Amino acid sequence: MTADFIKAIFFDLGGTLMYDKDPWPPFFPRADKALWEVLHSSGVTLQPSDLYGEFNNLFELYYAMREPELEEPTTFTVLEELLHKKGFRLSDTVISAALRAMYAVTQSNWYPEMDAAPTLEILRNTGLRIGYVSNGADDENTQVLIDKAGLREYAEFIISSAAFGLRKPHEAIFQAALDHFQLKPEVAVMVGDTLEADILGANGMGMASIWITRRAQVDPDQAKNIKPSVTVATLSEIPDRLSELG
Repeated sequence: MTADFIKAIFFDLGGTLMYDKDPWPPFFPRADKALWEVLHSSGVTLQPSDLYGEFNNLFELYYAMREPELEEPTTFTVLEELLHKKGFRLSDTVISAALRAMYAVTQSNWYPEMDAAPTLEILRNTGLRIGYVSNGADDENTQVLIDKAGLREYAEFIISSAAFGLRKPHEAIFQAALDHFQLKPEVAVMVGDTLEADILGANGMGMASIWITRRAQVDPDQAKNIKPSVTVATLSEIPDRLSELG
């Protein structure tokens, strides 16, 4: 079942171990409304347009501000800086509460894949060490999603780009995961749905890579130029396909 040289397997989260059930557009205004209810109750007299300018909500603004060099600002940092520029200096507790209210809305649209826990259980029982390497704007939100999905028990190590400061495919976030297990890239494999972030990043590190296509949004040029070690449609295929690595 398992290639003998593989010691650890890392998984992406969104689009890989969990999925977004419904289209996102209706969620964003509801989430932003929840955020502003906390801000207004804490004395912020601004309106969303005063903070966001041409953007409709914090999500749109955040992704527009993301650094092309793969640095990962957090939504906390972005919101805090925007408020400071408008003369509002709120406590960390208030800003965190506002973001927690916002993410509570979007968390309701994330669900674990039905084959996630069974597959992780099989892999763990073979002796493989498991970790999660995820891009995300808020580490607390990432941790909540893992708990809501019931997936924490399978992972020895979890790293989010929000906590680390750099996002996939930057080699440093993969190296941090490898360092935790004290492993070389050649004995680890990355599983993910995004060719550029997950597969290109792993390939560049010298890791094996498994591309899961069930939720993948495929760019034809990327599909032509970025080649995974193995391609699967579902998580449940992975245990039997590991023998193809090498």
